[in-house]
Amino acid sequence: MRFLTLLILISFSLATKAQDIFVSDAINDCSGAVNIINPGTFQLQFSGKGGVVEDLSAYPSLKAFPEKNSVWCSYKAPYKGRFTLEATSDKGNIKMLVFQNISNNICEDISNGTAEIKRMITSTGTHVGLNLITSEETLYPLDLEAGNHILICFLGDPKDKSHINLSVEFTPTDGELKETSEGGKLLDVRSDKTETGLSILVRDAETGLPVVANITVEGMKSLSATYSASDVLMTVIQTGKIKFKVDAEGYFFTDREEPVSQGTDNEVVIWMEPLGEGKSLQIDEIEFIPGSSEFLSSAEPKLRRLKDFLSLNSFVKVEIQGHVHSTGENTFAGQKLSEARAKRVMNYLIENGIDKERMTAVGYGNTLPIYKDAKFSYEEQANRRVEVKIL
Repeated sequence: MRFLTLLILISFSLATKAQDIFVSDAINDCSGAVNIINPGTFQLQFSGKGGVVEDLSAYPSLKAFPEKNSVWCSYKAPYKGRFTLEATSDKGNIKMLVFQNISNNICEDISNGTAEIKRMITSTGTHVGLNLITSEETLYPLDLEAGNHILICFLGDPKDKSHINLSVEFTPTDGELKETSEGGKLLDVRSDKTETGLSILVRDAETGLPVVANITVEGMKSLSATYSASDVLMTVIQTGKIKFKVDAEGYFFTDREEPVSQGTDNEVVIWMEPLGEGKSLQIDEIEFIPGSSEFLSSAEPKLRRLKDFLSLNSFVKVEIQGHVHSTGENTFAGQKLSEARAKRVMNYLIENGIDKERMTAVGYGNTLPIYKDAKFSYEEQANRRVEVKIL
């Protein structure tokens, strides 16, 4: 089974938006939709219950399909292409709705009843799909322009916790990508091919080979976009820092910030760690109020990213590890705090649709520091961390 990692950008905890629209992080609500960053093959799981929000209430035509057990998925086209999928439940019935945005907020569009229902499969069966061979359970693919945003809602039988084996493909229809000699894909978005600029190279940390990934660039308006390739060439028109969020199927996600300069050649190599049993993902940005197990607001994006990763890989079992920073021997208080923080992360995931049977929470106190003799604040902060180990 191949893995798919993901990008998470929607806020943690329940809140109220404009026009009293309620926002939930749960995978059975539109606002908690699992982001499909890089097309591939992965596995979801129904939670057995409906969401906090009645997302479909604005559509009279959908009243016969109550949202009593759902999983929402989100996909945004990085370039012009054709979107196909195959979804099969391992035991229960499955239905599917596909919406497309008309504004920058597709969940508001759905809440208002203005998002277009692009596809609807409501026949009873264990399979739904979008491809060129149609039937009662399969409709035509979606042709999307760059930036088009779609939401896919899978509906299951009430209380059913079956898995969904999902395969997603997105094929360019305008030939923007070129194959490289090592099996990667090169995307050159420079208007002038002779200009100096920025080269982004995504590589396997073990083999050094190219990895086709979704690369989200933020921080500079001229460069901000999502690119799907292993090698990207772009023009830098100003000096500053840009953030990279990189997701590839079968790898831990990677986030970085790098300085770039106008008028010079800049190269950023992003090393991706393959997933595997016994491997761990260190998540420094899940931070807590000092001395407590309460999250800081800065933890919200990474909590969502972790939730999406586990949602898309529902066969994966993990150990959530809590670590604290303190000097000297491991204390009872430090041990208990690390356990509380690990359990707080696990409870967040359970509350938002992840099966508790897939997770254990363990506190390690200060017994496994990254920096044994921390001298700087960033080293102390690195010791205060959450790690997720694949079992």
